[in-house]
Parts: sequence; C-alpha cells; structure tokens
Amino acid sequence: MKLKQIVVFCASSPGFGTRFMEAAEEVGQAFVARQIQLVYGGGRVGLMGAVADSVMKHGGQVVGVIPQFLNSKEIGHSGITQLIEVDTMHERKAKMNALCDGIIALPGGFGTMEELFEMVTWAQLGLHKKPVGLLNVDGFYDHLIRFIQEMVDTGLLKEENQQMMLFSDDIHTLIDKMEQYEAPPVPKWLNIEKS
Repeated sequence: MKLKQIVVFCASSPGFGTRFMEAAEEVGQAFVARQIQLVYGGGRVGLMGAVADSVMKHGGQVVGVIPQFLNSKEIGHSGITQLIEVDTMHERKAKMNALCDGIIALPGGFGTMEELFEMVTWAQLGLHKKPVGLLNVDGFYDHLIRFIQEMVDTGLLKEENQQMMLFSDDIHTLIDKMEQYEAPPVPKWLNIEKS
C-alpha cells in the first residue's frame, strides 16, 4: 500500500550532537521524494521543527496539529502548509491519527513514547490497521527493541503484536517495510469492526 500521509512523533528538543537533527532532515527529504505528506505535532522547535522545515524546504506538504495551550506559547510553526489548533492533547492524537495512514517515531522523550505506544496499542486493539515504525537512529531504540522482545519472552506480549512495530535505521527501508505491512487479525472479541 502506497503511504500518502505519515505521522511523525519525535522530540521537541534537538538532542546532543548533530545526528538526530541530520536524521530529521533526511526524513523530510525522503517524504518529499516519495510524495508523502508530513503530519506532526505542529511545533517549530527541536526534531519536530527540523522534520517540518526539511519537508517545506524541499517542496513538500506539512500539516501540524497543536493544542491551543502550546500554540499560545508561540511554539506553533507558522511556516507550514496548514496548522490545525485543537483543545487538548487527546484531540491532537485523535486528529493526527485521522489524517494519516502510517506512523513513524524518531528519537524522543516521554511524549514521543506516550504517542508511539498509544498508536501501537490502538493497532493491537483493532482500532486501526496502520503500520507503526521506529526509525532507529544510531541505535537509539536498541534498548526498547530488546525490552519489547523481553515482553514476548516472558509471555506478556504476543509475538504477532510485537510484529506490529516495524523498525530500521534507514528511512527508505522503514517506509518500504511499512508499505508492505499487513495487520494481523485481532481476536474476534476485540474486533470493533461491524461485520
């Protein structure tokens, strides 16, 4: 399936060194080259701002979704295609999910982890069938990938649910995996789709 709009979750900080910012720039270039619209949290700072700036610089389309309380602090990005303001963080995630057909997490902190795991949990529950990917920049997610394997090894996560999270250290390889992704069936008692 060709992905047309991908949500990117990532840090509102640049991190130490330059590699994370360079990766954000590469993601923007890849999106434009593959005609993928960026959907993101609407900020102008950190990795968030760098991904958006890269897409805009290379002629792509960017939709930001930001809660009013953050936009009022002048964190909102005024130089993107569209900035949508919502009331709450919950509305932000719901709107971003509605606007995308795939999800990628770049390096980030608590907020990135919360957004990533809510999206993969929604997939586990059958609320969407979209691919969820980790861009493992310089091994940033190695510990998380091992921890998820530990969840499987201890019987707390099913292997088919583990496979809902795709990962690569290369953005093009990750998008290729996402475009080939097929969601596993959810248990009938969890399936919310009407038959």
